This record gives sequence, C-alpha cells and structure tokens, in this order.
Amino acid sequence: MRKLSYYIALTIDGFIAAPDGSYDFYPLSDELFGFMGSDFPEALPTPARQALGVDETPNRRYDTVLMGRGTYEPGIKAGMTSPYAHLRQIVFSRSLGASPDPAVEIVSGDPVAFVRELKREEGADIYLCGGADLAGQLVDEVDELVIKRYPVVAGSGIPLFRTEFTPRSFVPTDSRTFENGTVVTTYARKR
Repeated sequence: MRKLSYYIALTIDGFIAAPDGSYDFYPLSDELFGFMGSDFPEALPTPARQALGVDETPNRRYDTVLMGRGTYEPGIKAGMTSPYAHLRQIVFSRSLGASPDPAVEIVSGDPVAFVRELKREEGADIYLCGGADLAGQLVDEVDELVIKRYPVVAGSGIPLFRTEFTPRSFVPTDSRTFENGTVVTTYARKR
C-alpha cells in the first residue's frame, strides 16, 4: 500500500508559514538545495526543478501531490496553474470549482475517503504538500513526516496541523543537519 508523506518546512516553534501564508523567511543554502534536489526532487515545484537542473530526474519517492486550496492559490495568482507538472496534482477545495489547468484535479469531497482510495492504487508514495487545514483533516492517514526544521522562531503563523487536540505518536527514522542550522528529520507513524 502507498504511504502518505507530509514533507514540509517548519520553524522551531512549529509554524509552516507566516499568518499571511508567506514562507520567504526560511534561510536557504546551496547544501540544502542540493539535498532537496538529490533526495526529494519530485517535492520541488517544476520551476525549481528546472532551476536546479533536476527536471529530468525521475521521481524516486512520490508520483502524486496533494494540496489544499490555500497552498495551490498563490501559484495561480502568479500564473503557475500546474506547479508540479511532473506529478499527478490533486487540489482539495470546496470553493475553486473548475480546475484552471487540465493537469490539476480538483476534489471537493471528503479528503480522507479520497486518500484511502489513492493509497490502494498502484504507484509510488503520495506527497502531502500542505497546508495545515488539509493536513489536519488527513492527520490519521499520514504515514510519514519529513520535517525540514529551520532555525527560526516565528512567534505565530500557520501550524503544522490545524486539528483538535488528539496526540498521535511518530518515531524518528532519519535525521540530517545542514550548515545553515536546518535539520531534516523523517518520522514514521508509530503503529
């Protein structure tokens, strides 16, 4: 069965973005970009893959990306209607209506039921791109967390998951630290 993997950037104090949804405050480095390009190339948006020269790199982990409307919409406003052209793109929204791009599937129904069906399909793992509302709805379907924890305290913002208080356990399976202080840790759901 395919895994649902939530691969996301995070501040030390647990926020994925500023209150307005921006995330341009994360300190980046060539070493970190190299890691992302070699280990998670399909999790990079298509323009970033082209800029890093990994656009011809085959997908290694994921073949499908899931986004909430709030994650997808900034790309639309910038004229990028197919941000992950190298993946099957699914956007969950009750308000978007028709897709602005034939390569992007809009789903207005229950994300949990949809993801359970996706997991039963043949293919590689599924990349949950964000955001907090969709992740909160899918928290019990998340099999793996890949957290890029940046050395930044935001103070407030959009949390990793927006959901009710119900603790769920994960165990670390891998960790790597970069020269800019970013730590990438992979966690597996504790069964």
